[in-house]
Amino acid sequence: MRLSSLVSVASAIAFASLASAEDSAESSDVLVLTKDTFTSAVNSEPLILVEFYAPWCGHCKALAPHYEEAATALKEKDIKLAKVDCVDQADLCQSHGVQGYPTLKIFRHGEPTEYSGPRKADGIINYMLRQDLPAVSAVTASNLTEFQNADKLVVLAYVSTTAKAPAPEFSATAEKLRDEYLFGITSDAAAIAAAGVTPPAIVVYRNFDEHATEYPYPPSAATTAELEAWVQQLAIPILGEVNGETYAMYAGSGKPIAYLFLDPTDGKKDETIAALKPVAAKYRGKVNFVWLDATKFGDHAKALNLAEPKWPSFVIQNIEEQLKYPYDQNKPLEAEAVSAMVGEYLAGTLPPKLKSQPIPESQNESVFTLVSDQFDEVAYDESKDVFIEFYATWCGHCKRLKPIWDSLGDHFADVKDQLTIAKMESQENDLPASAPFRISGFPTLKFKPAGSREFLEYNGDRELESLIAYVQEHAKNSLKPSAKAPENESQATFKAPQEVHDEL
Repeated sequence: MRLSSLVSVASAIAFASLASAEDSAESSDVLVLTKDTFTSAVNSEPLILVEFYAPWCGHCKALAPHYEEAATALKEKDIKLAKVDCVDQADLCQSHGVQGYPTLKIFRHGEPTEYSGPRKADGIINYMLRQDLPAVSAVTASNLTEFQNADKLVVLAYVSTTAKAPAPEFSATAEKLRDEYLFGITSDAAAIAAAGVTPPAIVVYRNFDEHATEYPYPPSAATTAELEAWVQQLAIPILGEVNGETYAMYAGSGKPIAYLFLDPTDGKKDETIAALKPVAAKYRGKVNFVWLDATKFGDHAKALNLAEPKWPSFVIQNIEEQLKYPYDQNKPLEAEAVSAMVGEYLAGTLPPKLKSQPIPESQNESVFTLVSDQFDEVAYDESKDVFIEFYATWCGHCKRLKPIWDSLGDHFADVKDQLTIAKMESQENDLPASAPFRISGFPTLKFKPAGSREFLEYNGDRELESLIAYVQEHAKNSLKPSAKAPENESQATFKAPQEVHDEL
């Protein structure tokens, strides 16, 4: 298929939208497959998209009009879309590993791969047209300019021959990234001359930041991993907007994110972005700089420990370690100061700002209330065994565990000098950098034996008897309650704390 098929997506969508509601009700361009027709249908097609759905599924109903529109638009490109009713064809869906609805799979002559594209009509069309292209498109002087501007980011190799390096590694990179970007290759002398490069050369063309960026090292020596890393880095703008659609790209990069919170109605918004862009360029590849709408994402600012709704504001987040480094909101936001701050962060000399509840004035409960400001002191007390529940107030599982965890504290109340049973509200208290773990779900239970700084994760059931047995097995200190435990401790869980303590 020619490149012009891809860049004419808009006209294809317009064509699809001409179909009336009456016509679509009477006929559909989406094939309906059953166990009797499925194999012959998908095996005979070089490319077909299949939706596995349930009629009652709300997400399937929302997808349906977009799927129909895409099917009509793609019909003229000879790309078929099909669907399977998993209520009527349960065995067929089960044989294809369908576990949720809708599940979309691409089949190439019967071989399936997961569909990872958009769920709107234009996105489906664009994605499937790209799938219909070879991983690497042949480019000549006649379509060079068209290809260079065909998508948000395209990669083009200029070579003397496609039989030698870097062509094989380039093609392998294209196969890995074909769902994300367009790749082209040319040995056309006229195209090479028009591009103004000396082969071999690999150039990324973007519709943001610098339009053309040439691979800075000898292309013939480039490996697939090196080319992939280079392309992925260039796919991230120097200082782009982050929102629901782009956040995954930044979070998945593995690099720290530097957030610039801006009020879009502020007349100086663009001026602020322009002032910080050179700083972002300076640290490109080490820190991803983004700006975001503070009026929409003010709660995210709070989560990043920006205390005041004051804009513009700046904060660095180490996603991997869940640490935040906010710029002092009492100082003017200046590029030089931001640059110095990022430099300190990368040097490891910038301390994070930890959110912490106040240290309790007294600890009268059998379960110790732990806050961030006391974490190192309590959690790393080597004279004690320490068992900590990390919870969130809103978490239903945490609410169900609370009376059991309180009873665990009561059970070991007489040995507080040897064992600490603690709880920490993780939404209100950050873990310090000293903690060798991060919390990804609630509740999370961690046990640190006395004389050690290693934390063990508890993965057993959350019954009182199991928790007691775990402590007794892993504790290094002697644990001898002052009274014999009740015969039925599971019933003790539901008694008032004083009664449990008296019986124990």
